[in-house]
Amino acid sequence: MSGDDLTAGEEKVNASERASYVPTWYTATMVPASARGRLTFDIDVDVCVVGAGLAGLTAAREIARRGWSVVVVEGRRVAWSASGRNDGFVLPGFAASMDRLISRVGLEHAKALWALSEMGLKYVRTTIAEARMPGVAPIAGWLKASKVDNGEEVSATVELYREELGAEVEAWSTERVRETLKTNHYFHAMHVPRAFHIHPLNYALGLAELAEAAGARIFEDTPALAIDVEGVRKRIVTPSARVRASHIVLAGNVHLGSLEPRIAGTVVPIWSYTITTAPLGARLAEAIAYRGAVTDTDLANNHYRIIGNDRLLWSGHTTTWEADPKRYVGRLKADMMAVYPQLGEVEVEHAWSGVLGNALHRMPQIGELSPGLWLASAFGGHGINTTAMAGNILAQAVVEGDDTWRLFAPFELVWAGGGLGRAAMQVFYWWFNGVERFEARAARQREAEEQRVAGRAARRDDEMDVEARLGAVVPRADLPEEPALAELPADPLAASEIVSPPIKRDGIDALLEARVRASLARVDLPDVSVVEDDAARDRPVPDARPKRPV
Repeated sequence: MSGDDLTAGEEKVNASERASYVPTWYTATMVPASARGRLTFDIDVDVCVVGAGLAGLTAAREIARRGWSVVVVEGRRVAWSASGRNDGFVLPGFAASMDRLISRVGLEHAKALWALSEMGLKYVRTTIAEARMPGVAPIAGWLKASKVDNGEEVSATVELYREELGAEVEAWSTERVRETLKTNHYFHAMHVPRAFHIHPLNYALGLAELAEAAGARIFEDTPALAIDVEGVRKRIVTPSARVRASHIVLAGNVHLGSLEPRIAGTVVPIWSYTITTAPLGARLAEAIAYRGAVTDTDLANNHYRIIGNDRLLWSGHTTTWEADPKRYVGRLKADMMAVYPQLGEVEVEHAWSGVLGNALHRMPQIGELSPGLWLASAFGGHGINTTAMAGNILAQAVVEGDDTWRLFAPFELVWAGGGLGRAAMQVFYWWFNGVERFEARAARQREAEEQRVAGRAARRDDEMDVEARLGAVVPRADLPEEPALAELPADPLAASEIVSPPIKRDGIDALLEARVRASLARVDLPDVSVVEDDAARDRPVPDARPKRPV
């Protein structure tokens, strides 16, 4: 596959848009979007949002809807990075598992966090529906499939989500999973029917238009070079102008490095890699009978969903340093073929990567850094709903003084270790991927062995049935059933009922004594006393063997 093949099908995007966005399937199918101008004049507003990703756009829209003046400055284009390149999953919860959150902050606190994540999901769904956003195409359902046979663990997780969190989730058996995802690579699964997946770039472009309609002003190609947070009015310096604002919202992760190195140092940059196939036609239905999103890991490998009716978007593998996406095309195809060999050879039309910011505690970073300086960051691995959640939380905090953001206070800004931390995280990802693959292969091998044993037993039963039909043996069904012990009759010779008859000894003893005396009288015994006999026994016996001549 040549590099030109990766960007095929981008005829829907004009030349200027292709030049400003990394080529992906999303840019090939994006709605028309004109570039916004850069900021060239000084401006004074209530709030300045740095970063036009999903979190920043949500915060700007909600602040503007409350009547405050808002400016958004973006160094490149709206949603040019992770917000416009991610998998498009919208699901409740966080990258950190809920049982770990409960252990860390307690059940009631964890329930409040879960409710906020569900609020973010509802916000995305409602926004798309009310605005009738074109090209977003939400599709319901998310399936977390297991690559090992851990039905009890999946059931316990589902029970936790249902009983403690009030979530709408389902436990799927192995049989149901394999009827839907036609592969032996999966066993049990947790299904979240109210989750969904979308076209993230088109959602971001629609969100930007909604923010502008509410009164926010968005300037592209306007990087924030420096900020001064001292005093009541903060200052933001851009290449051609300055912004004065009472509040600053930093909505970004690794790209805040030059502006706020301390903040950027609290996240590990994680690049993930994604491919999309050419149309697969009927082959796709033979492999996947599910239109929702699918995840089969807690980290990188694999996440996928059907797009454009008969294409497959597949993402996986992670690096803590940026790499050429073309290097991962073969690996991602191999992963796809391993799970769904019935797809046969597939053609890849698009391949790209995107960088996410992950905090070590695997929770988003939301809150006030200093008076008037706010942060929304570290959304890697969470899903789009957390960006909507963060934007709403900060809008309420800035405008209304709401302190919901304090629920995230336990998840502090922890230094991620710099270059050494990135190297350690890369090794961890390699190790985790290796362990996961080994355990998955072992689970399939155990299942195959159990199936072989069951098959041999079934064949033996079939052979016995054939022998029975030929008259060689009596069929088991025709054998009389052995009665239970309680149904057996009592033993007629029970030990307690046996009585030996008495022996009549009249005359027997006298007769036996007479017979013994008669026998002794017939025996000719030598007339030797007992003492003489013992002395004779003590004398040595002469050696009767012939002597050898000396």
